[in-house]
Amino acid sequence: MISTKLPKMFYGGDYNPEQWDQATHQEDLRMFKLAGIDIATINVFSWAKNQPDEITYNFGWLDELIDSLYESGVYVCLATSTGAHPAWMATKYPDILRVDKDGRKRKFGGRHNSCPNSPTYRLYSERIADKLAERYKDHPAVLVWHVSNEYGGDCYCDNCERAFRVWLKEKYQTLDQLNTAWNTAFWGHTFYDWDEIVLPSNLSEEWGDRSTNFQGISLDYSRFNSDSMLNCYKLEYNAIKKHVPESVVTTNLMGFFKQLDYFKWAKYMDIISWDSYPSLTTPPSETAMANDLMRGLKDGMPFMLMEQTPSQQNWQPYNSLKRPGVMRLQSYQTVAHGADTVMFFQLRRSIGACEKYHGAVIEHVGHENTRVFREVAQLGKELQRIGDRLLDSRADAKAAIVFDWDNWWAIEKSSGPTIALNYVQQIHKYYASFYNRNVQVDMVSVDTDLSAYDLVVAPVLYMVKPGFAEKLEAFVENGGTFLTTFFSGIVNENDLVTVGGYPGELRKMLGIWVEEIDALFPDQKNKIVLKDKFGKLQGSYECGMLCDLLHTEGAEVIAEYGEDFYKGMPAVTRHTFGKGEAYYVATDPEQGFLDELIEKITTDKGIQPNLSAPSGVEVSRRVKDGISYLFVLNHNTEAVSYDLGQLKAEDLISGNQLSGTVSIEGRDVQILEVK
Repeated sequence: MISTKLPKMFYGGDYNPEQWDQATHQEDLRMFKLAGIDIATINVFSWAKNQPDEITYNFGWLDELIDSLYESGVYVCLATSTGAHPAWMATKYPDILRVDKDGRKRKFGGRHNSCPNSPTYRLYSERIADKLAERYKDHPAVLVWHVSNEYGGDCYCDNCERAFRVWLKEKYQTLDQLNTAWNTAFWGHTFYDWDEIVLPSNLSEEWGDRSTNFQGISLDYSRFNSDSMLNCYKLEYNAIKKHVPESVVTTNLMGFFKQLDYFKWAKYMDIISWDSYPSLTTPPSETAMANDLMRGLKDGMPFMLMEQTPSQQNWQPYNSLKRPGVMRLQSYQTVAHGADTVMFFQLRRSIGACEKYHGAVIEHVGHENTRVFREVAQLGKELQRIGDRLLDSRADAKAAIVFDWDNWWAIEKSSGPTIALNYVQQIHKYYASFYNRNVQVDMVSVDTDLSAYDLVVAPVLYMVKPGFAEKLEAFVENGGTFLTTFFSGIVNENDLVTVGGYPGELRKMLGIWVEEIDALFPDQKNKIVLKDKFGKLQGSYECGMLCDLLHTEGAEVIAEYGEDFYKGMPAVTRHTFGKGEAYYVATDPEQGFLDELIEKITTDKGIQPNLSAPSGVEVSRRVKDGISYLFVLNHNTEAVSYDLGQLKAEDLISGNQLSGTVSIEGRDVQILEVK
């Protein structure tokens, strides 16, 4: 568990009493008790309050706040306050200000506004983290340390350009190796001095968000930018650990956030935490997938839900209210996928600036007689009853989906073959096929040990990093089933094409050779035509976007294209390799085809759904000490029924004993301890 001092699901969220008077704070403490709030994240954006000038630090207010919360039964997730630098720092040290992609230097304002390679930012952020850790290292209220807040953004200043050259020297050692990796013979870009290298911005190699002349340069900048912010995090992390070696240190991630390689960050986080903000129209499968990614960052370790809104966002185009029951449903969905906390942004609504309409446990009316507060208090009571029964439980998936940030960056900086290719959307299409069957799946990296899985899916594995093809071959040879898709095996880690025929290093395992890739316009479609009935698949299905024109080299043809000049060429293949098999889906099929294909493959592998349930009912599983906990989540607005078969269970929320046919209300949750 995160802390033996609070042996239950943490329940609370971001709290900013520095925006309020003492009387309001006392009223908050009263209402926290009513809601079951037992942890508050504080000091997130208080750097200016903590440090009014270079040498002065004012922590007296923080002493009083932490003591007050603790005396009221509320523990603390203590942030380092470095998410936004003070105005005096920007005025005195302009090197701290970022430069945007168009070469414009920012002025003070906003947040995420510090250059990650500014010596000033690094000096003062590390120093305040050090002072906070030294001061509160022995305070019994502090359970978790929260570094900065939602790292992100980029910078193109002179500090970053110099740091980029240093980063490149460490990576490539020589200019000859760099020139080879970037293929600088193209367009006469050969570099003869490190100082000739400039950042890839709208002033040099790039234009817009997805276009660049040199993918290798832009790919390395993405890596460098992620590493730069990670180094800032590590400075504060190490400052805390110096004083509190056994501390739990984290920073709040943001799911599928493109700019930062979270698999790399996870190595330096004691526990993963993230902020979940689905909109009214976000499919539940997308939120589930993001939760599974957060769980996968540390190989299945439980994580923290650091932020969600109890009611509505303020920054989306349309900030709809969460309908009655949805906050509770989404909270339990996150727990079902591995969270050991339920926390909100924010505990009380602010009255000014851009987040004054962001939802909160305590609304502007200031009392507990609101729908939102009643729902929060209900959930708080339920989490008290559940206690520690779910803590440290884990998923036990036999299927995995590979996700890779380098691959994401490279695909979406690619010059062709289509602007329509969206890596995360492709990942979600395959994930949804598992989700729709309630088959447990892990999100894994290319570094993950695959031996625990029976099935591994890697949609659009465009970039094949060193050693990964060999790892996949070993997995399949030993009896595993692997599936990949069009636009896979194309390039190496430097975004250089692997010559000799697509899909490059995957060619032998897949038993195919791709000759050409056709890019279809949005209104163009082709057909996948099954050669014979394959599971429930028969007849033809729509496909589009990209179509690989391939030849078999030992693979069995399951389906062919139905139209155009490549009618009759293979569209889906299966290749026996060692004791296992490897599938290739050469185009972008309609969802129904993928649903049936995944059902066929999982059935063949003996990978069963967690529970058979009606459409719209999600069933996830966590396991602890040999006991399975099934989370039955009804995303429908109406009641439905499902069959437990031979299982007998206790619902941890209601305490009811369940068997046979079970009814569940619309937007309701049941947590079944299976016997």
